[in-house]
Amino acid sequence: MKFYENKKILVTGGTGSIGSTLVKSLLKLNPDTVRIFDINETALFDLEHELNDNRIRCLIGDVRDKERVYRAVEDIDIVFHAAALKHVPLCEYNPFEAVKTNVLGTQNLIDAAIDENIEKFITISTDKAVNPVNVMGATKLLSERLTLSANLYKGSRTTVFSAVRFGNVLNSRGSIIPLIKGQIRKGGPVTLTDSEMTRFVMKIDQAVHLVLKAGLLAQDGEIFVLKMPSVKIIDLIEFLIEKYAPEHNYQKEDIEIKNIGKRAGEKLYEELLMDEECSKLEETDEMYIIKPFKSEKSENVKKVYNSENVGYLRKEDLEKLL
Repeated sequence: MKFYENKKILVTGGTGSIGSTLVKSLLKLNPDTVRIFDINETALFDLEHELNDNRIRCLIGDVRDKERVYRAVEDIDIVFHAAALKHVPLCEYNPFEAVKTNVLGTQNLIDAAIDENIEKFITISTDKAVNPVNVMGATKLLSERLTLSANLYKGSRTTVFSAVRFGNVLNSRGSIIPLIKGQIRKGGPVTLTDSEMTRFVMKIDQAVHLVLKAGLLAQDGEIFVLKMPSVKIIDLIEFLIEKYAPEHNYQKEDIEIKNIGKRAGEKLYEELLMDEECSKLEETDEMYIIKPFKSEKSENVKKVYNSENVGYLRKEDLEKLL
């Protein structure tokens, strides 16, 4: 990964699960500087002391603040845009806050990147942007489209704008596994939204590997989609109860599973490709690469790529993954 050597890199949302792991991975690739841009002062303070590296610069700021964004992007080579509001029910109840961060914040960064003529701009997206039914997914879809469309109006600037799309990141902050573990620790009940619900899952290091690879490969507005396994949420809950209940002096039979119904904005299953995108794919062993601005067509993916039809992880698979 010589590509990142001596580069000046900005990571927005840099104290989050993906952002902070991305920062740590980048520091191993000999960059000149990594600017960590985040609104969370305490998390920035903690990360700065954890890393203790003179190549990092911690910038307190909000992507909604255009003037601050311009100062953060100044003299930067590569932007990884991970800052977002991501919790589906919270975005349902606070919809325009999601618009201000996920849409207007993204556009602020794009404007700054074009004006600074940076080398590459990678937006980190989500499976919820595919055929969205909730505010969070709709704002992330628009974030994707704003990013890719910047390639069409950037004029003589040479910045490459691309996006990365993946599913649920295991053990990330605010994700399902820490929630379930906490409920088990208290003796239950463990809440289940729907026994048929499925989700794509991946580890943080897999997600960051994809982001770094996208930064290297991006040339013309691609969307990079990691191939991922799927899990039934009920299978995940049962596995976690079986594994962690004894650690807290419970038998697995002691932990009740309580069905509470789908929360506001939740889908029963997630998708990673839209039908229209299946005619613009390049497939590798580990990912699909969607090329929206290429005229040539690839062979169509024969089935819709969603979390219901890719095959579910078994308990032994979950043991390895976790």
